[in-house]
Amino acid sequence: MDLLLDAICVVDARGCFVFVSAAGERIFGYTPAEMTGRPMIDFVFPEDRARTLQAVDKIVGGQPQPHFENRYVRKDGQIVHIMWSARWSETDQVRVAVARDVTERKRAETMQAALYAISEAAHSAGNLIALFEHIHQIIDGLLPAVNFFIALYDKSKDELTFPYYVDEYDQAPAPQKLDSAVLSAQVIRTGQVLLYTPDSGAPPPGQVHPAVGRDSLNWLGVPLKAKKGVIGALVVKNYCAETRYTQKDVELLQFVSAQIATAIERKQMEIWLQHIARHDPLTDLPNRELFHDRLQTALRWAQRNQTLLSLLYIDLDRFKQVNDTLGHPIGDLLLQEVAHRLKQCVRESDTVGRVGGDEFLVLLHDIPVPEDALVVAEKIRVALGRRYDLADQRVHISPSIGVALYPAHSDDYKQLIRYADEAMYAAKKNGGNRFRVTAGPRIRKSGNEGESLV
Repeated sequence: MDLLLDAICVVDARGCFVFVSAAGERIFGYTPAEMTGRPMIDFVFPEDRARTLQAVDKIVGGQPQPHFENRYVRKDGQIVHIMWSARWSETDQVRVAVARDVTERKRAETMQAALYAISEAAHSAGNLIALFEHIHQIIDGLLPAVNFFIALYDKSKDELTFPYYVDEYDQAPAPQKLDSAVLSAQVIRTGQVLLYTPDSGAPPPGQVHPAVGRDSLNWLGVPLKAKKGVIGALVVKNYCAETRYTQKDVELLQFVSAQIATAIERKQMEIWLQHIARHDPLTDLPNRELFHDRLQTALRWAQRNQTLLSLLYIDLDRFKQVNDTLGHPIGDLLLQEVAHRLKQCVRESDTVGRVGGDEFLVLLHDIPVPEDALVVAEKIRVALGRRYDLADQRVHISPSIGVALYPAHSDDYKQLIRYADEAMYAAKKNGGNRFRVTAGPRIRKSGNEGESLV
């Protein structure tokens, strides 16, 4: 019996094994007889085949490769990392190579590198999607992960989402409840690793997407455990029966999952802190600082593209009476509902901001004609004037709205705000429940609930 740890392999000019020493069975899982006569490339991990053939061309061309590394697929489906020392024998027209199994060393090196890379990604990624892309690349360097997704669970909403989902056959599922039948939900509910291989049988119908390739599906999901509990699941899968996830893959993913969960939690916290710094805590609308930034950006865009924009300044008539008679909790509910109705009155590209107690600003971006601003102002007046049912209290309130336009009234964002503000106070002075349009320093005369821009 060959006691050598390294295997000696000989490959002919056609690329087929003509000799494999006995030690090859320990490394590859196949007996020498099973490998002899078969193409060498058939045993190579698919993603490494092109690179391996390039190395073969160099060897045949007279360039020995003393430290070439690639991955082979063992008979049991495991991936093994091989370091080759190979040369070409011109006399015998064969490649002679010594194979050493460096899987454990490679695993230790890659795991340490992965932890460092995950930590770096957590600091450098600008958002969660960028972080997930980095994590996908890192995991793909550890094990087969062409198909990869991250599922996140929001406990406050009882909602499971799939913000990053890469699959060669399938699309990301819609948001679901945690009690849904999908496998990732089971991983999060139990906090336990879940591994499916062709040997363990196909998952129950409806638990995994897609049906294509289910008989050869390899599915491995690990929970993402953070300080506040399980925040999601990390899943890798493939549809190749020959490439199966093993217990070592489970251990590897579990090892890096804690770091990944910490990175995701840290990025989520950064995003939340950035959000609350620029949003009103009661209505979650952009605050004064963020609104002013968006207005300046919109003005620059409008100047470059010669388009129109409008600014609406909105104040609630007799809001103080609501607070004084019904209390601040009802007043807060009213402000939240006003914010909701305002957002329903405008497009996704427009911006609604809260800039004071009961004062709101609306930026109408890229409007086709000035009269469109009046249409929106009237729409807002009607929407905010409808009855509010708030904690068993019925509330009636109306808005006073001031309108300013670019470029008709100013190209300076501070001036636009001031003119819209002045127009709003003019509307309020005339009884409220109306809008008025500024003419710059002067206010144009208006009708009872609207006016013409001409």
